[in-house]
Amino acid sequence: MKLGLPLPALTGALTGALFLAGLAIAPAFAQDSEVNHIAVLTPEQPNDFGWNQQAAKAARAVGEALSIDVTLASGLGYGDVRPTLRELAAEGADLLIAHASGYNTTAPEIAEETGVPVAIVDRPDLMQPGLVADYTLSGHEGAYLAGVLATQMSRSATLGIVVSGEPPSWNSQSAAFAQGARASDPDIELRYSVIGPAAYADAAGARRVTDAVIAAGADVIFGQGNGSTFGILQAVETNDAPDGGKIWFIDVIGDKSSIDGGHLLSSVVWNLEPVYRAMIEDLGKGTFGTRGYSIRLEDESLYLLQSEHIPAEVWERVMEVREQIVAGEITVEPKFEAEAVRALMTAVSD
Repeated sequence: MKLGLPLPALTGALTGALFLAGLAIAPAFAQDSEVNHIAVLTPEQPNDFGWNQQAAKAARAVGEALSIDVTLASGLGYGDVRPTLRELAAEGADLLIAHASGYNTTAPEIAEETGVPVAIVDRPDLMQPGLVADYTLSGHEGAYLAGVLATQMSRSATLGIVVSGEPPSWNSQSAAFAQGARASDPDIELRYSVIGPAAYADAAGARRVTDAVIAAGADVIFGQGNGSTFGILQAVETNDAPDGGKIWFIDVIGDKSSIDGGHLLSSVVWNLEPVYRAMIEDLGKGTFGTRGYSIRLEDESLYLLQSEHIPAEVWERVMEVREQIVAGEITVEPKFEAEAVRALMTAVSD
């Protein structure tokens, strides 16, 4: 996952119109575009069913669909990636996608130095026409639906939210999940726990924290963690709910259905293919860096996973709420600050 950006530097930028700008899926690729090669840089390996894997999956899909070369530079960590950026630029990449907020200051520097456009996350204030674009992503609309689903499926009327840190993307989803849950049941209990300040790969810590949330009565867990998510899953699979029944898990970003042991209720899935397509189209049109890119329910760049564990009548209710959001009848305002998230919870533990 991404390293968190200090909130004072981010808060004002995220409230701007650029972040909330709608994402248009490119209807077709401009054949005369000069984009022949893109490179995606990720901090961890693309096998987490989440942040890193979804980026790699989307890049490969776009490359195949548009017949362009794709380079995946994975497992780079969160340190200085200037050498890798320079190397990829020298190898002929027409677009560098720096897929971690830990890269969002160095990537614009290399763009200035080499003239190769870059896409970054969490810093719309650094956008430069033709050179730097931002794709800060927020799955808050999908997380709202997840909150509705969780409330419908809970037997203990207690939900848990376990996060591996408090970056803006996690915060917006945690807040929206709480809002969706409370809209369905104002009396629902919400227990919020943070594994650590940047515990994105801490599976052991995630299991320990999730065990505690379950012990406090939660029978549905909304987990946001990337590598640490596997620890959340272990806790869900090895504990019983207060009534002796099954504990449900709601994931984010990717789809872990292929490794589900019977507890994956759903996931707030981020489909980055439309995002990368839009970037490439904008480069071809000469409009790159003039708008930000977002994910949303309306164009299926954001959606809630329908698992076999969800009863038909519950799914129907969730889809009714989805249609209300798409139609503008329900507005889900993103909240990016940790303080705003914590204010929505029944109990908070670090």
